[in-house]
Amino acid sequence: MTAPLPLFDFDDVDGVIAADVDGVLRSAALGGAQIRAVATAVDERLLDGLADVRPRSVVFVGTDARSSRAAELVVSLFAEHAAAPLVYAPETPPWVGALDVVVVAGNDPGDPQLARSIDAALRRSAEVIVDAPDEGPVRAVAAGRAVLLAPRVQVPARYALARHVAVFYAVLAVMRDVLRGDALRVDLARLADAVDQEALRDHPSNEVFHNPAKSLAVRMQSRRVIVAGDRPVTVALARHASESLLQGAGVVASAAALPDVLAARERLIEVLTAAGERYDPLFHDEELDGPAPLAPARVFVFSTDSDRLAAQRRGAALPDAELVSVVGEFESDTVPPVLEQIAVLMVRIDMAAAYLRLAGGR
Repeated sequence: MTAPLPLFDFDDVDGVIAADVDGVLRSAALGGAQIRAVATAVDERLLDGLADVRPRSVVFVGTDARSSRAAELVVSLFAEHAAAPLVYAPETPPWVGALDVVVVAGNDPGDPQLARSIDAALRRSAEVIVDAPDEGPVRAVAAGRAVLLAPRVQVPARYALARHVAVFYAVLAVMRDVLRGDALRVDLARLADAVDQEALRDHPSNEVFHNPAKSLAVRMQSRRVIVAGDRPVTVALARHASESLLQGAGVVASAAALPDVLAARERLIEVLTAAGERYDPLFHDEELDGPAPLAPARVFVFSTDSDRLAAQRRGAALPDAELVSVVGEFESDTVPPVLEQIAVLMVRIDMAAAYLRLAGGR
C-alpha cells in the first residue's frame, strides 16, 4: 500500500514560499498592479480621443479565455446601465462599422485570430482599441491605426483578467455619454487599492483564519466543487473561478447559475455506494461494502448582493453550500461598487487556486 502524502500546512510560511518555485502566488497577487497600469494609461490621455464619441455599439472582442471572461463580466455588469448596446464576441462581428467602438483583447501577439479581429475592425472604420502585447502581428496590424494599450505588468496569461476588465471599463467610462448614472462608476486607482488590500490579506504570512484565499482553498481541498453565481455577473465570475481552479491547480469545478444548482438539489443530497445503495457511514464496512462514496459536492455561491441574508437563504436549501462575498468585509459600512467587489473576489479566487496548486505539489 502506498503511504498517504502528508497534509499540506497552509500556515507553514517557509514551506509555502519554498513550494512556490514558479511564483504563482506573486503572479496571482498582481491584479492591483495591472489595474493601476491601466489607470496610468488613462491619466496619460491615451483614451481621450473617445471622450466625445457616441457609439452605435461598443463591442468587446475577447480572443482567448481570460479576455472573453472579462468581456462577459463587463457586459453583464454594465449592459443595463449603458446608453449604447454592449456586445462581447470571440472575433470582430461582420456588422461592425464606422459608428462602433471595438475593443480587441488577447495575450498572444502571434494569435492569428487576434490580428485578424484587429484588422477587420480597422478595415470597417470602427474606433479600435487594442488590449494586447505590442509585438509581432499585433504591432504590424495596429501600428498608427488603433489605440494600443499594451500590458505594462507582465504576468502569465491566466492572471490577466484584472487587466482586461480594467481596460474594458476604462473605455466605457471615458466616453461621456455611454454610462448612465454614477452608481456603478469606480475610480481605477481606488479599484487597484482595493485589489492590493485583498492581496495583502491573502499573503502567505497570514494564517488561514485571517487569510480569505487560504480559507477558501482549505474549504475546497479534497472536495468535489461547484461554483455558482446568484446573478449574471457572478455567474461569469463563477466561470472564471472554474477556469482558474482548473488551469491553476488542476481542480475540476463545475460552474453554474444558482437556480440550476438548486434544480439539482435532490441529486446533490443523494449519496449512493458503488452498488447503488444509500450510504450510511455508521454501518458502512469497506471490506464488505466496498470503498465509501465520494463526499457530497460543496457549493460555493458567489454574491455581490448587499443583503447577504438573501443569498444565504437561497443557498440554504443545498446540503453543503457556502456564501462567498466581500460585503461586510470592508472597513466602512458603505457597500462598495459591484465592480470593486468583483475585482476583489477575482484576486481571492486566483490566490486560492495558487494555494491549491502548491498543496497538490507537496
